[in-house]
Amino acid sequence: MADTSAKRLIDSDKTGEPAPDIKRGKTDNENGREDGNESVQENVLSGFKTSSVLSDSAREKNIFIHGKVADQDAVVILEKTPIREDSLAELFSGSTLKLEMKNDIYSTYRLQAPPHLNEIKTTVVCPATEKHIKKYQRKESFLVEETEEDYKNITLPHILKQSFSVQWVYNILEKKAEAERIVYEDPDPDVGFVLLPDFKWDQKQVDDLYLIAIAHQRDIKSLRDLTSEHVPLLQNIFQKGKEAILQRYNLPASKLRVYLHYQPSYYHLHVHFTKLGYDVPGCGVERAHLIADVIQNLQSDPQYYKTRTLYFPLRADDGLLSKFKEAGRL
Repeated sequence: MADTSAKRLIDSDKTGEPAPDIKRGKTDNENGREDGNESVQENVLSGFKTSSVLSDSAREKNIFIHGKVADQDAVVILEKTPIREDSLAELFSGSTLKLEMKNDIYSTYRLQAPPHLNEIKTTVVCPATEKHIKKYQRKESFLVEETEEDYKNITLPHILKQSFSVQWVYNILEKKAEAERIVYEDPDPDVGFVLLPDFKWDQKQVDDLYLIAIAHQRDIKSLRDLTSEHVPLLQNIFQKGKEAILQRYNLPASKLRVYLHYQPSYYHLHVHFTKLGYDVPGCGVERAHLIADVIQNLQSDPQYYKTRTLYFPLRADDGLLSKFKEAGRL
């Protein structure tokens, strides 16, 4: 089965490109883990040559690096993994401490954890296109005001002209890729969907739970296409998604943030399920729309999202931002 990786990395941005083969973190079995035993995999980065640091964040403890792997452009993302509660006893007993400072009741140390508790999650995008490289560069953002007319005259033509590929989405829906990662599926062609982990989540703890529900319907690009006809679909995703997460991860609905993005990172209807309290990129009010609010808005006004003025952030290098500037809308 081909491994076409889902393009959901840092979903607060969009490249408009289908995901390359090794973009997504693999499943346990694909990573060489079977029945709890880990095997060493070939180091595909042993020959990686760094060109530049695209961006980094001390707060989020990650770094995005542009370079080359076997003469192909690549982007490597390094992220410190969260500390897991079930590893604390081993972390405290099996680590070494080096005192840095002591003052009264306060002291700071450098803790050297055992290697298996000191992992760095590594994501490789290779071959990386120019759009991928630009995507991860630190860029200034602007808040765009989009009226109904703006969507028809600026945004929609841009989307159609760019022909953003979602073939990788269809591969998931058709079980041609990532079938083993699906947590739940409702196969109904009208209200059905598949639910699977976003690859930003390593699935080792629920504190940073992140799943994506992808609708089987293929004619809904974004929030703008939704009408009251789609309320049953949204309600089904909302209800059954919550039930599946409760059953699989023992996380109740009161601990979930369930929302849609506008603009989305890819133009096929999908819904984000994240743990409340997890400050995931793209969950801010300028981009995330709670699904419960979306349902209520459509019940009140069947054409709500077709007529309402919407606001969303765009980065300085986004082609859509250029279109808004050319039209004198920014």
